[in-house]
This record gives sequence, structure tokens and C-alpha cells, in this order.
Amino acid sequence: MKLLIIARPFVFHGGVERATAGLVAALVEHGYEVHLLSPRGQAAMPGVVLRTLALPPLPSAARVLALAALARRAIAGGSWDVVQSHERTLDQDVYRAGEGCHQAYLASASHPRARGLYHRIVLALERRVFERTPHIVAIAESGRREIASLYGVAPERLSVVYNGVDLERFHPRNRALYRAGARAEGGIAADAFTVLFVGSGFARKGLSTALEAFAAFSDRSSRFVVLGKGDTREYRDLALRLAVSERIVWLGARNDPERWYAAADVVVLPSRYEPFGNVHLEALAAGLPVVASSCAGGAEVIDEGVNGAVVQPTDATAITTALEGFRARSAADLSDAARRSAEPYTYAAQVEGFARVYSTIAPARCDFP
Repeated sequence: MKLLIIARPFVFHGGVERATAGLVAALVEHGYEVHLLSPRGQAAMPGVVLRTLALPPLPSAARVLALAALARRAIAGGSWDVVQSHERTLDQDVYRAGEGCHQAYLASASHPRARGLYHRIVLALERRVFERTPHIVAIAESGRREIASLYGVAPERLSVVYNGVDLERFHPRNRALYRAGARAEGGIAADAFTVLFVGSGFARKGLSTALEAFAAFSDRSSRFVVLGKGDTREYRDLALRLAVSERIVWLGARNDPERWYAAADVVVLPSRYEPFGNVHLEALAAGLPVVASSCAGGAEVIDEGVNGAVVQPTDATAITTALEGFRARSAADLSDAARRSAEPYTYAAQVEGFARVYSTIAPARCDFP
């Protein structure tokens, strides 16, 4: 099957980028002829035909329109069994709604956002995508419900295909490999209970609430590690006011998250809006319990009190309570439960899910092992 995937470059491997790279590689491994249509900056991938969209430097509003227009031209210039877009483009057979709904994202902000030109254009594209794309793939049940509710997409046009995770890269055995070295790098004592926050876009990911919860945590020898890209000034000031700044480790954007999962004891991610959040799967695969937001699709993989906890995203007290509970639990038992819960979420399972969607669209049928 000849498959065209439209996606922005996944050069810096954050959770979303790692998820996309893993899916594309798995599609190739399972025998698909994969063509990747992406703006400049996408690195080559083994077995993938890279097609570059020559997007000129443009303001953000014009850029989203240019991407849609150029992708449409590229689609028309080729012959594909299935066109799958991970962006808000035109004329695709399958739209993977990895970002959820922009309408819901805007509504989730703690302060209402002015709907300037950029947001109006994205909302218009989103409406067209959901109205006209033959099949929509959400990445969690919550996303499926959201799309159906906000845009009236019929059930027969909607599927859920969960993301996969690299179960080898993210594994409990990394503790023996990386824990001591990572803690030494971060200035963290070997016996310090360590909370990890992973995510770029600190406001949406709920870093303020996580810091407030940590400040109320009774273990004053504990440490809080922030891994992600963004302006930290506001959050450093908050940590100073909360009298925990000396116990915070600011790592910035890193390409070695597996080392920091190995260094930590629990992950906290109280996102205001999160269609899924691959951090949930990565942390669980690495053997860490996750304190997840009820507004995140990733909460669907949390078994309350077993491999994590689900809290309201602004409820710092509930996060603190969860931390107290996990601090008192057996680390080995938590690690085993977390790992088991991640193991069904393979890239092969993700490809199987997409294969079922493709079989309803393309005249060709995939020979799936």
C-alpha cells in the first residue's frame, strides 16, 4: 500500500515527535510504502520517501494557510492509496487528530484567549477538516467524544487509535543504567524522593499547579525536576515564593528523557488540555506511576491507585495527596504495575488500528502479519 503522511518536521524529539517517528518507522516495518510530506527540516528516515514542502518564511497565520495549500497541490500531483494528515490540511483520506480540537484547547485556557487572525484561520481549517475528511482518527476515547460533540462527526467516520510507545527505550531496567548518573548530574541525593514534570508549554501542562502541590508535600528532602522547553522565569519566581526553589532542578529541553524517568519516582502532569500526552505511556513503560489530569486522554490508561492517580488539573491538594500516597508505597510494586499497563501500547498495535481504517478507504488491502 502506498501511503502519504503529512506531518510537520519531528526533529526535536519531544513526546509528540517521538510518537510520530515511532508510527512512521512501524508502518515501514510492516510493509507500507511510506511517503512523508513535510516542511523543510525533517530528517531522513530509513525506508521513507521524504517529500519536502517549500514553505517560505511567513507569519503564523499565513503559514497554516500556505501549508494547507501546498499540501493540497502535492496530493494532487501524486497517486496514493491513502493520504493521512497529522495537520489541518485539505483533501486527505484520514485525519489523525493528534492535537485534539483547537476549539476545545482555546476554551481550556484559564484566561479566555482573544480569537485573533491565527486562531480564526485554524478554527476554519479545523471545521473543514472535520466536515469533509472521510475518516477521523482520535488518539483517545475522550478525543472521540469531543470531536463528535463539537463538530457533529458521525460515529462511522470516527475511530480511536491509541499511540504506541518505545517499550525498549523506556524500561524499568534503565534505573540500573542511568539513575545514579542522572541524579549526580542534577545534584539529587541518591535517596531523595523525586517528582518529574515533563512537557513543553508549561501553562497548558499545569506546571504552576504541580509546583504548588510539591510545595505542600511533606517530604522536605524531596526534589522536583522540570524537563521541557519554555520560558521558566514565571515558574522560577513562583518556586521562590513557595520556598521550594532550592529543591527544583530545571533541565530545559533534553533528548535523553529515558535517563530522567530512570532518575525519578513519580511523574506529575496536571494538563489543562491534553489529547493524550505520550509522557503518560513513556513514564508507565519506564515503571513510574503517573499523577494525570482528568483533562488528558492519557488518564484513560491510569488505574486509580495502581499505576497512578487522576486529578482535576487545578487541584493542587489532590496532587499532594497522591504524592503522599505513592511516597509510602513499595517502589517495586508500583514499577511492576506501571510497566504492565504500558505493554499493550505497542507501535505494532497502533499500525493494526490504522490498517483497519485504511481497509475501509483504499481499494488495496494490506497484508498484515
